[in-house]
Amino acid sequence: MINEHTKFRVIISEKSSSAKNMATDEALLLSLKDNDLPILRLYTWDKNSVTIGISQKVENYDFNNIAKRITGGGILFHGHDVSYSLVLPVNLLKGFNIKESYEKICLFILDFYKKLGLEVCYAKDNLNIQLSKSEYCQVGFEAYDILVNGQKIGGNAQRRTKKAIFQHGSIPVTSVKKGNTIDSRIGISLEDIGINIDFETVQNKLTQSFEDTFDVELEFTQLTKEEEELKNNLLKEKYDNGSK
Repeated sequence: MINEHTKFRVIISEKSSSAKNMATDEALLLSLKDNDLPILRLYTWDKNSVTIGISQKVENYDFNNIAKRITGGGILFHGHDVSYSLVLPVNLLKGFNIKESYEKICLFILDFYKKLGLEVCYAKDNLNIQLSKSEYCQVGFEAYDILVNGQKIGGNAQRRTKKAIFQHGSIPVTSVKKGNTIDSRIGISLEDIGINIDFETVQNKLTQSFEDTFDVELEFTQLTKEEEELKNNLLKEKYDNGSK
């Protein structure tokens, strides 16, 4: 199980474009082999990055720095957030269905927000929230979206293969509101609710919350040669053609 002193690779990626970040996610998922260590990746984005769900079409949107995620959902705006990706061999969550795995995995995100002194819960546990779908991720409410002080601050998406469970999500850090107006398509950030913190500190606190929550051992690494080559191939063959 994930909380039985499992050893994790931790990859802290440099700030990148939508295409590079999504190619890296896919490369890590596709590269996972039997007996490989599970992976926690933390990363940030170039300004004005956008991602869309796997079922959406890039050509339908007029954004310059856009790429498809390997998961579902709608439009997400990036550049003001820290994101995480997890690549887990399926045996680490053996016996957990999809809903149960979301609840298990997101415990470290809840811990992160709680350590900032925030009241936090899943959308499904707030009686005032009606679950709904939207073209924009931050507008709709999925069961395991995270609310802080009663407002949605982040979501998570998952994909499963025969070998692995992949999940990623974002923590909005800095405000992008114009004047006093928050764009509902982008949603609130930590800064909007009075938490002033930089990206590096968020990454450090997320790493600590992950370690504390799951009682795991962390090994900080970079992409392997194989992962780097696959990422670059995906960029050329898929993301440079499927992004803009």
